[in-house]
Amino acid sequence: MREDQLRDLIDSRVRRPQSVAEVAARRRRPGSLLGEHGRLMMIAADHPARGALRAGGRALAMADRRDLLDRLCLALSRPGVNGVLGTPDILEDLLLLGALDDKVVVGSMNRGGLAGTTFEIDDRFTAYDAKSLDATGFEGGKMLVRIDPEDPGTAATLEAGAKAIGELAKHGLMAMVEPFISHRVDGRVRNELTAEAMIRATCVAAGLGPTSAYTWLKVPIVDEMERAMAATTLPALILGGEVTEDQDAAFASWSKALALPTVQGLVIGRSLLYPPNDDVAGAVDAAVSLL
Repeated sequence: MREDQLRDLIDSRVRRPQSVAEVAARRRRPGSLLGEHGRLMMIAADHPARGALRAGGRALAMADRRDLLDRLCLALSRPGVNGVLGTPDILEDLLLLGALDDKVVVGSMNRGGLAGTTFEIDDRFTAYDAKSLDATGFEGGKMLVRIDPEDPGTAATLEAGAKAIGELAKHGLMAMVEPFISHRVDGRVRNELTAEAMIRATCVAAGLGPTSAYTWLKVPIVDEMERAMAATTLPALILGGEVTEDQDAAFASWSKALALPTVQGLVIGRSLLYPPNDDVAGAVDAAVSLL
């Protein structure tokens, strides 16, 4: 990003806050959730709002907003990338930079379960709601649903998620639900990445809300992925998870999952924005080639 672009972005926020709504109203919306390749290929960037800034060995990788926006704009410019997931601050930066035309834009909704806190499972809806997503002209909303059998905060998260799914459906917007069975291990929340846990989480997520007509699932790679994905007929998107040094193995697992009938694309964040060799374009292009 050039210095003048950064100055213009900041100046818009300081002097013309109404420009966010104006640019959103002019944004060219996509004709479909699917790209020309027949899949949905999204870049995820909603981690910072939970205080989760690490990417691989870089503890504060996502803390430099200018660098993050550079990486996002580059990723979104690559052929085959037709969507982005983010919180209001990031998506509005991208709007003002003109990077969201013709993209499927999904706003992250519950970011209140801050990483490393005692209330992490009680994941409050602190960002977008269905009404604001519809007013902004975005295509959907995403929610994280972590189910901890020993944490009573799970109940509030499930109830809020069910309500959000219903509200999104009223507006005809996608509800992207990211379910996990989670446990506290040495004081930290860890997701259980087994086929059995994913089946259970998927079944719970698919049944949330008054309708599942607009619900899509955002799921991790687990062993016996075929069993996990056989638990529902809802469309699913594969998430990237933590940055790994073995990118070839990650790509191979994504490719195998994409062969399953319910899997409709990828939602990848840090693995593509902060690849081990820092070649964002190369990593994104490799992921797109799997589609």
